[in-house]
Amino acid sequence: MSPSARIAAAIELLDAIGGAASRPADAVANGFFRARRFIGSGDRRAISERVWSVLRARRRLEWWLHGNATPRLLAAASLLTDGWSLAGVTQAWSGGRFAPTPLTDAERAALRAPESHTLDHPSMPPAVRLEIPDWIFPLLQSRFGDALSAEMGALLRPAPLDLRVNLLRTSREEAQAALAAEKIAAHATPLSPWGLRIAGRRPVTTGRAFREGLVEIQDEGSQLVVALTAAASGMRVADFCAGAGGKTLALAMTMQNRGHITACDVSAPRLDAAVKRLRRAGVHNVERHLVEPGDKWTKRHGESFDRVLVDAPCTGTGTWRRNPDARLHLTPADLAELVTKQAGILDHASRLVRKRGRLVYATCSLLSEENETQVQAFLSRHPDFRKVPLADAWPPPTPRPCAGPHLVLTPHQHGTDGFFAAVLERAG
Repeated sequence: MSPSARIAAAIELLDAIGGAASRPADAVANGFFRARRFIGSGDRRAISERVWSVLRARRRLEWWLHGNATPRLLAAASLLTDGWSLAGVTQAWSGGRFAPTPLTDAERAALRAPESHTLDHPSMPPAVRLEIPDWIFPLLQSRFGDALSAEMGALLRPAPLDLRVNLLRTSREEAQAALAAEKIAAHATPLSPWGLRIAGRRPVTTGRAFREGLVEIQDEGSQLVVALTAAASGMRVADFCAGAGGKTLALAMTMQNRGHITACDVSAPRLDAAVKRLRRAGVHNVERHLVEPGDKWTKRHGESFDRVLVDAPCTGTGTWRRNPDARLHLTPADLAELVTKQAGILDHASRLVRKRGRLVYATCSLLSEENETQVQAFLSRHPDFRKVPLADAWPPPTPRPCAGPHLVLTPHQHGTDGFFAAVLERAG
């Protein structure tokens, strides 16, 4: 594809993402490219990089454009702040075959502000400069204080690709060698004993290492939540918000396929999607359970699990470097609804925990309202549970990744997605 054709495709994809606000941008992009299989891998990568650069800089680009943020102008302003000249942009918008239609006089006038400027500007409000919704800025400022700029800056950079080595099938060194045979350089992650990290985007899922279940795609922070759960051979474990089974697979690995795991979720399609992953990984100690209204399963299995992991639905603020579009749609009502839902899930899941068993509550959120405050509220409602400090809960021999009473990870401090996890133990 010509540069102009790539730009036109990026504009089309931005328009599709804007028209599907309820769907994640990566899901929209996957559908977009599936419907256009004629677009080669190099062109797909270039188009995706342009689109994601726009999504990461959306508030700043809108500031330069004074709110006139059409997909055409967003793409053009992104190029200008990357160093293109307005003349070069005008030439790319030639109206020729596969190129965007020519810029109007009004569009050229709107683009004169960002021409020859870097993306940031001293006059930008802090929330705009850091790409944070105005309403959430004080919550994050309260959470991070003077470190806010550094923490939010890390969320504006692309994330690496993290893999978890499946020790049921291989070792980290053997998986690394298998990836090297596919010409994919992978390096050991600094915190997870099972992790491998790849710079940039690589087609891992089409290679032998992935197809044969040697590796799974999983952020290092997510792997550390599994490590904190400390599920061992012979235990009964419930993954209460299992989704498609990413953490379920890792739990089965730490249990060496011994004991029993129940993967629970409210979505049948998500649970069904786990079947193929479990088979590929060689996992056979997992059953699935669909949680439905009026379900008596929790009551029937009360106080019978050694470990219950609640990877709760949350705002996902810790994953903004992977999902930059998510920040554009988040509202105060979403946070309020999620906090209520998290509390209900915790109350429900806690019934499963046996005496001296542990409930692990985790989110990929950076907000105290979903994390520390949620845990404190749970403990006030359930005096038969106590918080286990991270120093006591963290399993040897892996070094503890952070100080403090909880597992708290951020991209700036740890190079992971943002995660929170607390260990809560029922009294004996």
